[in-house]
Amino acid sequence: MRRTATARAKAARVTAARVRAAAALAAAAAIAAAGLAACSEDEDEPVGAARVASTLGPGEGVVNLVTLPGSIESGSTDPRVDWVTPFQERTGCKVALKVAKTPEEMAALMRDEDRRYDGVAAPPEVAGRLIAEKRVAPVNTDLVDGYKKLEPKLRGLLERDGKQYGIPYVWGSNLLMYDTRTVPPPSSWAAVFDPDQARRHSGKITMRDSPLAIAEAALYLKGSERKLKIRDPYSLTPEQLAAAGRVLAGQRPHVGEYWDDPADAVSAFAGGRAALGQAWPYQVDVLNRAGRPVRGAVPAEGVTGWMDAWMIGARVQHPNCMYQWLQWTASPDVQQQVAEWAGVAPANPQACSGDRLRPVFCAAYRVGDRAYLSKVIFAHAPSKACGRKSKDDDCTDYAEWTKVWVGATRPESVNPSAKP
Repeated sequence: MRRTATARAKAARVTAARVRAAAALAAAAAIAAAGLAACSEDEDEPVGAARVASTLGPGEGVVNLVTLPGSIESGSTDPRVDWVTPFQERTGCKVALKVAKTPEEMAALMRDEDRRYDGVAAPPEVAGRLIAEKRVAPVNTDLVDGYKKLEPKLRGLLERDGKQYGIPYVWGSNLLMYDTRTVPPPSSWAAVFDPDQARRHSGKITMRDSPLAIAEAALYLKGSERKLKIRDPYSLTPEQLAAAGRVLAGQRPHVGEYWDDPADAVSAFAGGRAALGQAWPYQVDVLNRAGRPVRGAVPAEGVTGWMDAWMIGARVQHPNCMYQWLQWTASPDVQQQVAEWAGVAPANPQACSGDRLRPVFCAAYRVGDRAYLSKVIFAHAPSKACGRKSKDDDCTDYAEWTKVWVGATRPESVNPSAKP
């Protein structure tokens, strides 16, 4: 059932934490090997190496999950939107939910040795670090009915050394949205990053507020500054990251708003405060349905994207219920509800089959469009190693990205005495 405008705006607000930038990254906790404590209830059990489950038994009666706001709906926001209660009634597994306010809080919860969570709906800036720190266990995809129905490219994003560490949940891409009345169709990220071009719409540019948005500046530099030799916009050397930071600092005077709440970008375009900027298909869809003259463009350099995935905690206590939850959330009927409510693309394209999602929704979010998906550069957590398969440790990590992002977009927070 479609949401009212008020409910949709509220849902957009609660999903804001997905892209909220942390002011700084706390020092990483000491990394300890994590173990799969399959059915034990003993909190003092020694922790061993994480391993993949081979078989499943009866549900344990509860499943402890960590999410960001808006990732799960149990009817508390809107009684018509509830994919938790049917799961509990069908499986006997009660969902116990811990909502983290930010990705950094989510990562901290999964690192906390005094807590044991069965699963986490991790965004890209969290997922890669949890894998590297052995805070999540490999998934036996043979135990997840419907896994092979999920988009192939999405399934491969969390594969490491032949093991799968997550079940795709939802995804989206980062477009250039523009007001067709005042802005010619942009063909390049230069429209917002090149100083001369950005100046044409100064004050009416809106950008996403996240350290991962540095990747769009890196895409721009990949084409305009070839001597930097940028290959992966999420794996940047110190020199490349510094160059992206300079681009963002030069762009800052022309940016009217940095949005962390998707509804803010909708409001900015609807109210005429913005005419050009970064957006998801969600904002384009909402504004188009409201009759606003906006479009989403795919720049020549390409677009970045993100995927949230369900991952199993390395110290999981209720693996049987967790696997049942993985199956449930991957099913097309649940994927339909998640996509409609949160304004995201479902990982299971079967959500667009039959009488589920409307064709116009699926077209707007590019569901099942594998030609488009093949060109999306999906985000991963920046790390010292230059890429998943690289052994070179001369790249920059998420803490360094956060520092550069804050310095470029909020220089007053770095130098409190700086004049506005």
